[in-house]
Amino acid sequence: MTTISPTLPDWIADHMRRYLETDGEDGHIWNGVPTLLLTTKGSKSGEDRTLPLIYGEHDGRHIVVASRGGAPKHPSWYTNLVSEPAVKVQVKADRFEATARTASAEEKPELWNLMAEIFPQYNEYQEKTDRDIPVVVLERAN
Repeated sequence: MTTISPTLPDWIADHMRRYLETDGEDGHIWNGVPTLLLTTKGSKSGEDRTLPLIYGEHDGRHIVVASRGGAPKHPSWYTNLVSEPAVKVQVKADRFEATARTASAEEKPELWNLMAEIFPQYNEYQEKTDRDIPVVVLERAN
């Protein structure tokens, strides 16, 4: 069972709660964009950490962006999956295990453009930080 961290902002906890309670019927589309739930293993705590993230699809894989709104540091979910790439994903009612990896320099431009079409603010986030914002590929485990 997925637990919702008490430290999450109310709007994120509320979104997750609705997503979980309805298998994504309420919450999969958030402010006009598709979202999934990504569960990573905390790199320090070892505990599962779940967050809703905007996603796209490319060649049967799910794509997410580690933007953190253009903050100077990577989001913790990204540092968690770099430490432990085995993750859990929920898209609507579909729950599955996946392997997460950072998109290569060769594949990133195409994936970035895909995600910026879904959520144009990603371009603004990249402009306001010196950090190269990673694009993450989630590949369903067999």
